[in-house]
Amino acid sequence: MHTVVVGTSGVTASDVLAVARAGARVELSQEAVGALAAAREIVDALAAKPEPVYGVSTGFGALATRHISQELRAQLQRNIVRSHAAGLGPRVEREVVRALMFLRLKTVCSGHTGVRPEVAQTMADVLNAGITPVVHEYGSLGCSGDLAPLSHCALTLMGEGDAEGPDGTVRPAGELLAEHGIAPVELREKEGLALLNGTDGMLGMLVMALADLDSLYKSADITAALSLEGLLGTDKVLAPELHAIRPHPGQGASAANMLAVLKGSELTGHHQDDAPRVQDAYSVRCAPQVAGAGRDTMAHARLVAERELASAVDNPVVLPDGRVESNGNFHGAPVAYVLDFLAIAAADLASIAERRTDRLLDKNRSHGLPPFLADDAGVDSGLMIAQYTQAALVSEMKRLAVPASADSIPSSAMQEDHVSMGWSAARKLRTAVDNLTRVIAIELYAATRAIQLREGLAPAPASQAAIEAVREAGVQGPGPDRFLAPDLAAADAFVRAGHLVTAVERVTGPLA
Repeated sequence: MHTVVVGTSGVTASDVLAVARAGARVELSQEAVGALAAAREIVDALAAKPEPVYGVSTGFGALATRHISQELRAQLQRNIVRSHAAGLGPRVEREVVRALMFLRLKTVCSGHTGVRPEVAQTMADVLNAGITPVVHEYGSLGCSGDLAPLSHCALTLMGEGDAEGPDGTVRPAGELLAEHGIAPVELREKEGLALLNGTDGMLGMLVMALADLDSLYKSADITAALSLEGLLGTDKVLAPELHAIRPHPGQGASAANMLAVLKGSELTGHHQDDAPRVQDAYSVRCAPQVAGAGRDTMAHARLVAERELASAVDNPVVLPDGRVESNGNFHGAPVAYVLDFLAIAAADLASIAERRTDRLLDKNRSHGLPPFLADDAGVDSGLMIAQYTQAALVSEMKRLAVPASADSIPSSAMQEDHVSMGWSAARKLRTAVDNLTRVIAIELYAATRAIQLREGLAPAPASQAAIEAVREAGVQGPGPDRFLAPDLAAADAFVRAGHLVTAVERVTGPLA
């Protein structure tokens, strides 16, 4: 099994995906163990002094003015975990919780948190045992980090609360730890706070969304090209020299992808045949501009994620010169903004895909295709309601595009009076990515049927490869009406697994 070694300088997106989705093992580097021990010596020295230090010998948040005596500090650290584990609602997905825990471990291993090496090792042991804390949908405001979600994870380290075992059964965390020979941690000064105070949930969801969107944007370029073929459009608008004079990198990449898919097609260039068109509709002609803008948004989001993956997010932090300082680095604004940006871009990509699908189904705009791509229009309804489904998905994505980060609600007796709502931005982005997959799948279903209805004209070799692959996956071609939901589900699974991109790239080579 692949092993990810966590050091002091952060982790990569591929590390997060390996642990969260592929179950990779986690190990601490010797460098990290040394840094953990050195930082802990500083915290222990401060804890022995009479002067109050936030997070070490004081309360938290609005209660930070109280100095806590030494005999109450272990109780203080236990209590912050128990009281902050206040989430409600549905359980969060296993991959999100694993990313959350792994990214918290990443910051702990930076040597800036003051956590003992044995606590970090327990975090790695829980991940390696396949134990997943039960984390709930609601509870994070994205400031002071993802407090409630991280608290539920810390509760498991203490042997309290519920967790899911490697067999998928939810049981008391203490039982699961005992079965795997893991001793519950007994938290000391600052450790409870250090386990709760980070942007790890929203960052983990950002990393996974970027991985999913990378495949989906390639898929969207492919379905846009297929729709162009189905509509007998022109590929002249994809010429590199046209995109060079507006040099947005994403736009150029999308146009190049579409051109690669369309190479060798007999279906393009018929826009001036029987019903002459000077230009194709915007949803066809401007596909690279819309998808390209989304790609550039992803590039910015990836830069933010890389910076955050290299960060140590905690409050207070232990500095190399021995100071322990309060700060605001836990604020989720940088991550929250790009999560919202991506939801906006995804909604627009879905919107333009739906417009192409609708055009394929409308006999007044499809340039010779039967109404709704039906076998016997009137007796058959064809893909009429598939487009309804797509439209409903797009409409929801528009609602999900309303930015969570534009909202702020004060908490902790006005101490935390401006919050990022980054966790909420991440949760709605996950739904948006799911819906975008379905929208692209429906365009794929319509476009491949349309191409097959253009008898006598051969599609591009890459398009033909896509058609053959999707048919082999159980998505049926043109014909009389049938139970449509299984076809749509098969198309969704085909796109979601990346099979569309794989089929096309066998012909075109790697797409951008």
